[in-house]
Amino acid sequence: MFRFLAGLYRKYAADGDRVCAGMENPGYRSGSVDSLRHRPSDVVFEDDDDDEMVDIAGATLDFSNTDDDPPLGSADFVERGSRAGSMSGAGPGRLVDPLEDPLPGVGTYEDFNTIDWVREKSKDRDRHREIANKSRQSTVALLHSVSDAFSGWLLMLLVGLMSGALAGGIDIAAHWLTDMKEGLCLVGFWFNHEHCCWTSNETTFQERDRCPQWQSWAEIMTGTSEGALAYFVNYLMFLVWALLFALLAVTLVRAFAPYACGSGIPEIKTILSGFIIRGYLGKWTLIIKTITLVLAVSSGLSLGKEGPLVHVACCCANILCHLFTKYRKNEAKRREVLSAAAAVGVSVAFGAPIGGVLFSLEEVSYYFPLKTLWRSFFAALVAAFTLRSINPFGNSRLVLFYVEFHAPWHLVELGPFILLGIFGGLWGALFIRANIAWCRIRKSTRLGHYPVMEVLVVTALTGMLAYPNSYTRMGGAELISELFNDCSLLDSSQLCGYKQSNSTSGAGVGNGLADRPAGVGLYAALWQLALALVFKMMITVITFGMKVPSGLFIPSMAVGAIAGRLLGVGMEQLAYYNHDSAIFRGWCSPGADCITPGLYAMVGAAACLGGVTRMTVSLVVIMFELTGGLEYIVPLMAATMTSKWVADAFGREGIYEAHIRLNGYPFLEPKEEFQHSSLTADVMRPRRSDPPLAVLTQEGMTVEEVEALVESTHYSGFPVVVSQDSHRLVGFVLRRDLLISIDNARKRQEGVVGASQVVFTEHSPAPADDAPPPLRLRGIVDLSPFTVTDHTPMDITVDIFRKLGLRQCLVTHNGKLLGIITKKDILKHMAQIANRDPDSILFN
Repeated sequence: MFRFLAGLYRKYAADGDRVCAGMENPGYRSGSVDSLRHRPSDVVFEDDDDDEMVDIAGATLDFSNTDDDPPLGSADFVERGSRAGSMSGAGPGRLVDPLEDPLPGVGTYEDFNTIDWVREKSKDRDRHREIANKSRQSTVALLHSVSDAFSGWLLMLLVGLMSGALAGGIDIAAHWLTDMKEGLCLVGFWFNHEHCCWTSNETTFQERDRCPQWQSWAEIMTGTSEGALAYFVNYLMFLVWALLFALLAVTLVRAFAPYACGSGIPEIKTILSGFIIRGYLGKWTLIIKTITLVLAVSSGLSLGKEGPLVHVACCCANILCHLFTKYRKNEAKRREVLSAAAAVGVSVAFGAPIGGVLFSLEEVSYYFPLKTLWRSFFAALVAAFTLRSINPFGNSRLVLFYVEFHAPWHLVELGPFILLGIFGGLWGALFIRANIAWCRIRKSTRLGHYPVMEVLVVTALTGMLAYPNSYTRMGGAELISELFNDCSLLDSSQLCGYKQSNSTSGAGVGNGLADRPAGVGLYAALWQLALALVFKMMITVITFGMKVPSGLFIPSMAVGAIAGRLLGVGMEQLAYYNHDSAIFRGWCSPGADCITPGLYAMVGAAACLGGVTRMTVSLVVIMFELTGGLEYIVPLMAATMTSKWVADAFGREGIYEAHIRLNGYPFLEPKEEFQHSSLTADVMRPRRSDPPLAVLTQEGMTVEEVEALVESTHYSGFPVVVSQDSHRLVGFVLRRDLLISIDNARKRQEGVVGASQVVFTEHSPAPADDAPPPLRLRGIVDLSPFTVTDHTPMDITVDIFRKLGLRQCLVTHNGKLLGIITKKDILKHMAQIANRDPDSILFN
């Protein structure tokens, strides 16, 4: 099979005469050529058109006015077309050949279409070959070659710097606004709670983390911090600030950048697979997502900023790509940069550069060559260095919940770690099903028509239920930091509310405190944690997917960390009271620090995040970089793998794949196996009940006939055959390239009328004396389209589509064209096999 794929790839790459027109206008929008141009769906045998109002990530969006470049029908395009005509010397009577005179817009793609990976890579090879040949001719060309080679690294440097700076600003602003819900710093309102207390001259405070310079809203308004009135004032101000932040976030998203809602990772996975969503990585999306991410996190909703930071980093990369020609004009090269940007996003979110690279490789990227691996590593390094220089948390660390454990783990503890993995897998499978069911309700009922009201109601519900419990009142990252914490002698946290025992008052083995019996404070904290666990599990289901930026990493880790801390404390007390039993004898002596509850919280966090996202290798590395402990890799690996196995038993889709399927994106999941024994003849179009295949002949058709064919169909491309009788395949031409070429020929070539012959051959036949000049369009024809026979097994065809990133593949029998298979046809066929609705695939 691999030899077959390699042969096909060499066949395509060997054609050096195929069109490589420049992408003069990558911001093309649908419906902009003129009135006869129906917007094509990329499905060659679908009559329904993609609506102008499209539901992406649960948001109804209007794409009639985006922030990308002007459409092809605009004055700017006409001006560039006429300018290109004047520069090329196209005078009256001169035949215009797109092969010789590249036209603006030819070779680009429409919105909600899939790129041709092979054509883009072939275009880049031709460009690189041309630069290499010219570099031997002059010093200027050599310098240009060097700058072209260096531009990729320079772009990675800029992406890392910009993403790191934005992430640092988001961290600082979110921490400040979160603390503002509870009080204000008297020294300066711009200080958050922690930074405010740094200015205090006192070494100890009467209450934990409460310094005189920081006052609650009750103290500011009523002058007291005790009593029912003070509690009510603080409660009310907490709700008011939360609702204000949430209202600002959802209003900004709806008004300026509907694409800024949600996590962004499902759409980025789809974009990296070759799909085009204009504006999703634009400047307005970046600005609004950065602002609203701070507001959404500060509102207290059960969401995180880690997933949206991947979207922010990809927006930075996409915007910076426009500074470099080879990335601006090549969609495949741009996606290599976006893969590196996804690594940068995780690097600045968790302070885990290596984990970010592995996350991009394992979870997000569709095409990840070795060169992209090196550049991802470099960009993640620059981003982490930038974030460390900003020092947003003021602790010389890249993340808020950096911890170090001192006690080693024992082999007996693998049992509880595996139990946490089972819990994480069950929670992940349950969460995915519940969240997708809720999102379907949101999309199919009137609830989806009132996104602002939904956000405000969920925020009010979250605030009212979260405030009485100190563990739900605090932010997600702060909660995880508290749960990961290893108790010290001076720690005043409720989770460290142990009884002091004379026999165990000293330090235990490994620089940690000896295990102690639980006190009243610890029992109260455990009850609060149990309630927080139920609350987090329920509220996260309805929060993820709302019309505000919302990540899933922190809420999932919080659920696992709570469960892990509860189990860890239980194991600690079991070891304290039963150290003579067979389980603990020999390794847990009285007065020793045997069990570390914070380690169980860390393992539980990894297990739940793995159950929701199905990450494995990258998750373990991220957690290792968070804690800095090499010796805890085995517990993390055991819990993560158990979590994945248990979750996969209920369904192999992670949360991001489930949302991709919910939104109907044309994404061929590389991990999904195709096991059906069907043939290409069973899947190709046209079917027996379909109209005959719409084709163009290499000569003999007029401009009027071609335009009539285009106007009467909604197909995205047309096979070119020798004649209607033989159906011997010549090539394939895209609808968009055909329309642009005819439009430009009418403007630049005198005499082109409806009766002009359209010729796709190398040498046009001699026209009659009174006939108008022919229109040569051989330059826009793909003369080596991928073909399979009608007896090719579908599993091989699916592999071809996955490995080569095809948009469509032609089906032949003894060289005669029979039909065509598109990516959407394959996705619909796979949905039918899996007993899913094939019409759920909306785009191609």
